[in-house]
Amino acid sequence: MLSSTLLAFVAMIPIITVFILLVVLRWSAKQAMPVAFVITVIISMTLWQVPFQQIAAASIDGLVTALEVAVIVFGAILLLNTLKESGALHTIRQGFSGITPDRRIQVILICWLFGTFLEGAAGWGAPATIIGPLLIAVGFPALAAVMVALMLQSAPVSFGAVGTPIITGVGSGLEGSTIVEQFVNAQGIPFSSFIAEIGAQVAIFHGIIGTFIPLFMVAMLTYFFGENRSFSEGLSVWRFALFGGLAYTIPSAVVAIILGPEFPALLGGLIGLAIVIPAAKKGLFMPKHEWDFPDEKNWNPEWLSHISFHMDDPSKNSVSNIKAWIPYTLVAFLLIAIKVDFLPFANWIQASEVTLEHIFNTDISASSVVLDIPGVIFIAVSLFAILLYRMKLSSYTRAVKQSFKTVSGAMVALLFSVPMVQVFINTNDNFSGLESMPLLLAEELANGVGAQWPFVSPAIGAIGAFVAGSNTVSNMMFSLFQFGVADQLLMSPLIIVALQAIGGAAGNLICVHNVVAASASSGVFGKEGILMRRMLIPLTFYLTFAGAMGIITIHGFHLNTGTISLSILTIIIISAIIIGERKRRELEGEHKTTLAPPSY
Repeated sequence: MLSSTLLAFVAMIPIITVFILLVVLRWSAKQAMPVAFVITVIISMTLWQVPFQQIAAASIDGLVTALEVAVIVFGAILLLNTLKESGALHTIRQGFSGITPDRRIQVILICWLFGTFLEGAAGWGAPATIIGPLLIAVGFPALAAVMVALMLQSAPVSFGAVGTPIITGVGSGLEGSTIVEQFVNAQGIPFSSFIAEIGAQVAIFHGIIGTFIPLFMVAMLTYFFGENRSFSEGLSVWRFALFGGLAYTIPSAVVAIILGPEFPALLGGLIGLAIVIPAAKKGLFMPKHEWDFPDEKNWNPEWLSHISFHMDDPSKNSVSNIKAWIPYTLVAFLLIAIKVDFLPFANWIQASEVTLEHIFNTDISASSVVLDIPGVIFIAVSLFAILLYRMKLSSYTRAVKQSFKTVSGAMVALLFSVPMVQVFINTNDNFSGLESMPLLLAEELANGVGAQWPFVSPAIGAIGAFVAGSNTVSNMMFSLFQFGVADQLLMSPLIIVALQAIGGAAGNLICVHNVVAASASSGVFGKEGILMRRMLIPLTFYLTFAGAMGIITIHGFHLNTGTISLSILTIIIISAIIIGERKRRELEGEHKTTLAPPSY
């Protein structure tokens, strides 16, 4: 039998394969994911001795999930194409441009604040599939739109889909365990209150780290897509970026502490929009020098979408601003309504569940609550838009055809990536006597780091989200394991499990099916590796910051890994602000010179 270290390395091979093929060799996802799937199956059948029926059943389960993701992508694109055909998209574009033509500010308003609101309503990667195309419609290069849309999949993800990652992910992961019950009873609180406390701690950690994500967005936007390839041009709006960050993170944390984990992202995004949009209109913290992309004719071909979201027909531009936003408002309302227990919709939705039980006589079952898939709501609202905008059937037919064409380009990657994840996760049922691949990998890491576990804990959550494509699933897989490690090391289980949820949220930045889905909805194909490499920048920041806070919370504020890491991060942040402030003053000086009247 191989040593535990070597077994852990073998368990890591599927993840390493995906990383090397996508990030290092720059293969497209539709090329890389079939290879990764085959390698995962071979390892499962040989070393782990997983029965073929188990692998086949896990693959079927993965296919069901992949089809759900495809429906989300198709619905998001269809709704946007419908708005394009009706002329509403032109109005939305003009509305955001009316607040400010500055692309940096538009990113904070559309992507960060509207995106976090959508994350709280829908989750499951759906917000990025909406925000990416919307940014393209506003005038962003497609690759830039996908990049920043993926970055919103961080701070709000722990509370996405009305608290599902905490309530279902952490809750079901811990429920029924003896050591958890003993701990909760010793605290003298109900289990639900313990889960709410974890959610509150997660919101506090996110509130500190997430505040800086808008600054990352604008800095990376101006560097990768600006004419001058300058981080400082993005950093120069540091005041508005931090204002936008705090406008979400503070309300989000307060809501989590007072109301629980269901509504921090939802209400945080909504409150943030209510604060920041009026402030932007009044010029509060706004830059005097506006920033835009280079002239479109000079864009790199790899920036472009295979879909046209631009409005070219002036006759379609007569939709009012309120009417243009009705479909997205209706989407948000319906996504909330189907999740809230006190409304009758929840029971109706649950009745639409379709289940395949004990696939191939295994313990694996696949189910889908059809009406609970956000894509179904997108499609329903797109049909309503026909009546709302009095569209011709031929226009809607064009929207449907274009949407099918886009989704078909991403299906190969989805049909292999999600089944690969399910095979990887379901290696616990085997003849080798080994733990499942992800659990064995996590245990080996725990044995190696000891007192430094709070620093590593978020990375475990991120690995889980990377392979599973979901913070919820990562929390289900690893919450009990994280609780057990905390118990063995005499650390606070509440803090360690909260760090797991933080890492699981950050892992969404690079999880394959999120990248594939967001890219597909924006008509970007074969650039998954580029996007994942760029997402490693905010991911490293997030995991390092979370780990540092975890170490300090557990071991105190003396010289340790946490204080050293936090000091380095603080220096980086302060340096970025100083650079940004210098650039802001420089640009404002140029702006004043430009506006100065000529002297005679």
